[in-house]
Amino acid sequence: MAAPKRYRKEDDVSYTLGMTLTLELLARKPETINRVFLHSTLEMSPSYKKLISLCQKHGIEVLTNDKAFLILSQKENCYVIGEFRKYTCQLAAEKSHVVLVNPSNAGNLGTILRSCVGFDTYNLAIIRPGVDIFDPKAIRASMGAIFHMQFAYFDSYEEYRIRFPNHAQYPFMLQAALPIQGVEFILPFSLIFGNEATGLPEDFLAVGQSVVIPHTDSIDSLNLPIAVSIALYASTRISFDSSEDLGGEGSAWL
Repeated sequence: MAAPKRYRKEDDVSYTLGMTLTLELLARKPETINRVFLHSTLEMSPSYKKLISLCQKHGIEVLTNDKAFLILSQKENCYVIGEFRKYTCQLAAEKSHVVLVNPSNAGNLGTILRSCVGFDTYNLAIIRPGVDIFDPKAIRASMGAIFHMQFAYFDSYEEYRIRFPNHAQYPFMLQAALPIQGVEFILPFSLIFGNEATGLPEDFLAVGQSVVIPHTDSIDSLNLPIAVSIALYASTRISFDSSEDLGGEGSAWL
């Protein structure tokens, strides 16, 4: 098998940088993994034993290769790297979605993926042009949540809307008249967000029910991952409010 090379969007493979991410990959998508690299200074630990056991279980090659870390990771505390083949997903028509229109920041995308999993929403649509979900920066920021998610890219919002005509549409915009606390979210829904810098185009005011998250005049707008997290909580809060023990088994609270 070829030596590892620095990640590019055009490549067929991507990488999990770190023990936690690689264990999550092994648990969720073992069929996609080509090999696992270990650094020679990695110490024996319960996580190490679990990693080796899972690799043996799935017949995955494990290599001690310090050079791979010089190529793939600039993090000094990274001692495990998983190499996996990129894969495609299908969004569930009966489930609610988060829709990101032209997102541009890999770290923000990863944080949004983590919030989606935290609030029990496992389907994500990305409208092109959009950041690469397989960028190792996005994977790292997701803390492995990407491997819980179903996701798909679309060339336009219209293409997405035609594909999922039964979803109630909620574009989040500063110009919207209805504040989030006044919205009764209808299932299944699409929570729609724009680019980090520009937000959604004005014509989204005519799409479904536009929503604004009120905040003080001291800031121009909320950070995109924060806005998505607030919207996810507001749209799913009945599920959490009805839980008798938010920290107990089966709770989605992190």
